[in-house]
Amino acid sequence: MEKLRDYAQIVEQAARGELVFPTSVNAVLRLQLALADPDCELDDVVRKVLGEPLLAARTVALANAAVFNRTGVPITGVRAAVQRVGFRNLYSMAAAMVVRQFGARIRDDGLRRQADQLWRHTAHTAALACVIARKLTSTDPDTALFAGIVHESGGFYLLSRADETPGLLDQPGEWLGAAQEIISREVMKKMAIPEPVSQAIVSLRGATLTPPPIGLRDTLLLAKRLAQVPSPFATDEEGAALDGLIDDDDRREAAAEAISLSSALLV
Repeated sequence: MEKLRDYAQIVEQAARGELVFPTSVNAVLRLQLALADPDCELDDVVRKVLGEPLLAARTVALANAAVFNRTGVPITGVRAAVQRVGFRNLYSMAAAMVVRQFGARIRDDGLRRQADQLWRHTAHTAALACVIARKLTSTDPDTALFAGIVHESGGFYLLSRADETPGLLDQPGEWLGAAQEIISREVMKKMAIPEPVSQAIVSLRGATLTPPPIGLRDTLLLAKRLAQVPSPFATDEEGAALDGLIDDDDRREAAAEAISLSSALLV
C-alpha cells in the first residue's frame, strides 16, 4: 500500500505539471525552445550549442554518425555540424539528451540496467521508425526518428523517480500503463513535444496494427515490435512478431543505424 501511495503521489505531481527534471538539462531545454521558433537563426543556435560543452560534443558526434554522414567526410566544427544535421534533427538530439539525463542520475544498479536497456530499445525503435517511414508508411522520416527518440520519455522519468523510492516499480501489475500515460503526457509537454507526435505516442498503449501500416502511430508501433532490444516495460503483445512487413535488408539497415545513433547520442 505504501508503494501505491508513493506511485499515486508521483502521478498526481505529474498531472499538476510538477515534474522533477535534472538541472543539467536546462541548457538543452533552452536550445529546444529556440529551435521550436520558426524565426530561429543559425547564429543563435550555434551560440547556444557552443555554450554547453557536452551539447557541442554531441552535436559534432551526431553529424559524424553514419545515419547523417552519408559521404564519410568528417566534421570537426559546431557550425558545420549544425548545418549538416539540420534544425529538426538537432531538436531530436536535444530531446534525446533530456531523456538520457534521467537515466544518468540513477544510482540503483538494477534500475540503471533497465535504463540502459530502455535507451537501447529507444535507439533501435527510432532507427527502425525512420526506415519504416521512408520505405513503408509514407510518413516523414525525420518526424518518425524524433518520435522514436522521445516515445519512452515517461518510462525514463519513472525509472529516475523509482531510484528515489526503492521498490516503486516492483510488480507494477495493471496500473503501470494508464499511470505512465499521464506521466508521459506531462513530460512531453514540458519538453515542448509537438501535439501530433505526443498524441501518436500516447495512442500506442493498447493499440493494434492492421496491415498495411500507415501514419506515425503505426510507424512507431511497428518499430517498437520489431526492435532488436525490447523495452523493459514491454508486454507480450509488444514483443509479437510481425513477419513480412519489413524485409531483412531494411532490418539490417535499421540495426546499423541504431548502433550509430545510440553511440552518437550517448551522454
